Amino acid sequence: MAIFGRTRTATGAGVLATLLLVLLFGNQIFSEWADRHADTSTVWGWFLHLLTWPRWWLVPHDDSGKAARELLANDLKALLLVLFTALILAIAGRSIVTGGGAFILGWASLIFGAALAGFATDFLLSDPTLLGAFNAAATAAGYGLFVGWLVGIAVTTGKRGD
Repeated sequence: MAIFGRTRTATGAGVLATLLLVLLFGNQIFSEWADRHADTSTVWGWFLHLLTWPRWWLVPHDDSGKAARELLANDLKALLLVLFTALILAIAGRSIVTGGGAFILGWASLIFGAALAGFATDFLLSDPTLLGAFNAAATAAGYGLFVGWLVGIAVTTGKRGD
C-alpha cells in the first residue's frame, strides 16, 4: 500500500508529506551532515542544504541564552510550518477536486506556510527586527518554492475531503 494512497484526504496527504520533510531533513543529524558535506556550489548540494531549512533540535548547541532562544525558534518554526500548511490545505482544499489544482494548492500551501512560520519565529531570536523577519519569510518562501512540489504531488494523490 502506498504512503499517499487514495484513501487519504488531500489535506492529510499534504500534512503527512510536510511532516515527513521536516522530520527527515530538518533533524539535527541530517542538518549537521548537510552543513559539513553538501557542496552548495552544486545544484544537488544546494538542494540538500535547502531541505534542512526548518531545523529542529532536541538540545541547544551550548549553555548560552542565545542557543536556547535559537532552539525554541527553530523547533517552533518546524511545528508552525506543519500547522500553517495544514490550515491552508484545510481551508482551501475543499474547493479543489484533483489534478493540477490540487498540485498547485499543495505547492502554494508550503510556500505560504513556510513564509508565515519564518516570519513569526524570527521575533524569538535575539535582537529581532522587522527587516530580519521579512528576510526570514523570504528565505522560507524560497524553501517552499523549491520543495513544495513534493507536497503538491502528495496532495494530488489524496481524495477530496467533503
